[in-house]
Amino acid sequence: MSEETPREDLESVRREKLDKIAALGLDPWGQRFDDHRAIAEVRALPTPEPGSEGPGPRVRVAGRIVLRRGQGKVHFLQLRDWTDQIQIFLGKNQVGEAAWSLAGLLDLGDLIGVDGTLGFTKTGELTVFADGLTFLGKSLLPPPEKWHGLTDVEQRSRQRYVDLFSNPESMRTFLGRTRILAAFRRVLADRGFVEVEGPTMQSIAGGAAARPFVTHHNALDLNLYLRIALELHLKRLLVGGMERVFEIGRVFRNEGISRKHNPEFTMLEAYQAYGDYHVMMDLTEALICGAIDAIGGGYQRPWGESTVDFTPPWPRRTYADLFREYVGVDPSDETAVRARAETLNLTTVGKDRDVIVSELFEELVEDRLQGPVFVIDYPAAICPLTKRKAGDPAIAERFELFVHGMELANAYTELNDPVLQESLFRNQLAGQKAEDSMATMDDDFVRALKHAMPPAGGLGVGIDRLCMLLLNKASIRDVILFPLLRPEGIV
Repeated sequence: MSEETPREDLESVRREKLDKIAALGLDPWGQRFDDHRAIAEVRALPTPEPGSEGPGPRVRVAGRIVLRRGQGKVHFLQLRDWTDQIQIFLGKNQVGEAAWSLAGLLDLGDLIGVDGTLGFTKTGELTVFADGLTFLGKSLLPPPEKWHGLTDVEQRSRQRYVDLFSNPESMRTFLGRTRILAAFRRVLADRGFVEVEGPTMQSIAGGAAARPFVTHHNALDLNLYLRIALELHLKRLLVGGMERVFEIGRVFRNEGISRKHNPEFTMLEAYQAYGDYHVMMDLTEALICGAIDAIGGGYQRPWGESTVDFTPPWPRRTYADLFREYVGVDPSDETAVRARAETLNLTTVGKDRDVIVSELFEELVEDRLQGPVFVIDYPAAICPLTKRKAGDPAIAERFELFVHGMELANAYTELNDPVLQESLFRNQLAGQKAEDSMATMDDDFVRALKHAMPPAGGLGVGIDRLCMLLLNKASIRDVILFPLLRPEGIV
């Protein structure tokens, strides 16, 4: 589209062509088109080499026109579907008068079906030599200029439908995401897990420390919260006797937006009765390695200008050892911890030592973890849902998986002591703002624990961040089909 031609004028021209297509007796919005094959599958068919005798295989394909050029009684098109694209040869003598009349009304972006023979042109390009043409849908708006695709990042997110059909790399990314999720489900099913669905609207926002979105149920005159985690309802199922459960679901946190954060994101949470956090480490490796196998490309994966080696097993480093290495003081030395925090202008007044330790770890350690590395054995004071380490109640049996400073997974040996859990909840509730999560005690969850939850391991994986890493995308928007954006026109 030239800068001089208004978009509405181009739409008007296309509407005129739509009317002409209808005048040919054709439905300009298409119809059922059975038995066509994916273009990638067609491209893989055995085909006689250029110059050899005998016709190639009969094929039927469908897709969007992304390029066209005409030479008298011949048109060459590039047809793209969600797997690949291929050249189409349209000759007047081959398709007949009716189809040739239709060919003259085709625009970039239109959807067509083609029947023909697969072969090579004299220049050696794989081509479908058409003898049948079916119209499947009119595009009333022109595609991005020269089919280079949308380049503006916000426009790509806002008009994902254009981004997908005009940018093959974007299509590959999101199909890759679906393969990652399918691989997760296969690995979990192979290990005896069952998939369940918890409530998205909840009367108490729990399972994490985050600010929830609030909604209102009119019939019950009740404020509800969009869930901020999947955890507490899945643990209720452990109490009920469902021993291996998982959910892949959306969670919602009313917080900021950044390269790594979207207010609506996807989590996997899985819980295994009679397991612990070591079992969850093994499961995490199996899940991510299974995802890599599904998308291909091997365990040495590009990430920006660097490479991440996902070859298992991955190192396991204690929180305390990493703290001593990168912060330079022992986390148990309160005087040294406070002094080190003050050198970074971190507020220490009125804060528990373990809270300051956590802030120092986030500030000085996390970004230096190239990984993949399991950081294990966290300070218990910052892990209210985690079982304490036998013989050392100051340590929680928890790990987080880091790759290039990003937390990808978080797992615990789950706390199943209802008395301790209730006490920790009450301590955590003290000082919480009313609008924050966990400002209300989840008495039903404590009651569930009193019916005896089996010892268990629990795991949470951030699907979006994992997709960023495995698919080499710098922003979370690049792996979420419809990220949250301001309404169009609002700055």
